[in-house]
Amino acid sequence: MNGFVGKRRRRIQAIALASACIAGLAVLLACEDTAAGTEDKTWRGLAVASEYRCTPYERGDYPYPQSVEAEIVASMGGRIYGPYTGRYFASRRQTDIEHIVAVSEAHDSGLCAADRTVRRRFARDLLNLTLAAPAVNRCGASGKCHHDAAEWLPPMNRCWFAHRIVSVKRKYGLTVDRREAAALKHVLSACTSTDMVFAAGRSTGAPRIPKLPPPSSSGDRVDALRLWDDNGNGRITCKEARRHGIAPVPWGHPAYRFMRDGDGDGVVCE
Repeated sequence: MNGFVGKRRRRIQAIALASACIAGLAVLLACEDTAAGTEDKTWRGLAVASEYRCTPYERGDYPYPQSVEAEIVASMGGRIYGPYTGRYFASRRQTDIEHIVAVSEAHDSGLCAADRTVRRRFARDLLNLTLAAPAVNRCGASGKCHHDAAEWLPPMNRCWFAHRIVSVKRKYGLTVDRREAAALKHVLSACTSTDMVFAAGRSTGAPRIPKLPPPSSSGDRVDALRLWDDNGNGRITCKEARRHGIAPVPWGHPAYRFMRDGDGDGVVCE
């Protein structure tokens, strides 16, 4: 009888021990899952989440003064430079003000819940601003448009670009989606520096500036209409500019103010 009771007691103890082990394992796995889930939900201090438009997007909610362009140039040591392509420009008229974290993407990453003051501050924050040629900045075949880093990366200065995105998103508490986080991680993992690189030995990309006729002995300014307005209508056409060998005509050329710059890029008759 005592032997039977002893066996039963040992069986109960074994069952209890096994149950405790199973319970402990379950707790351990739950803890690991929680830790893994937490790690998976944040990256470099950024919440990892899908973009979500919590309020309608209106571009007018993110205004900035045109004068900020001069501040961008000053921040690059006075260079009119597009870090995405390494291009130097002859004039700010050739560039767009570019938001590194696109405004609409920032809206869908958290600013949709921000007040007007925060949105305005974001729109003109130099940390998130640079210069780019219109073809690079705007929507098009190879343009950045509203894309994030998973959808578009610049040919040059990728380390600087990725670092700026992380810095801006941290500053404004914006989220990053999984694909964007993976793309940024891939770029940053190979970086030894995140400073902006200024291209050396590259063409400025500035249009050819034609030689002007010498000023008269009296020192008068060039009379553009007398020289290049063949039909005397007070305007200079591309046909006339090409006939006289002054095309393309950049901003600053005496003929420029009498011509129509349809795309506003600072150069007529490209």
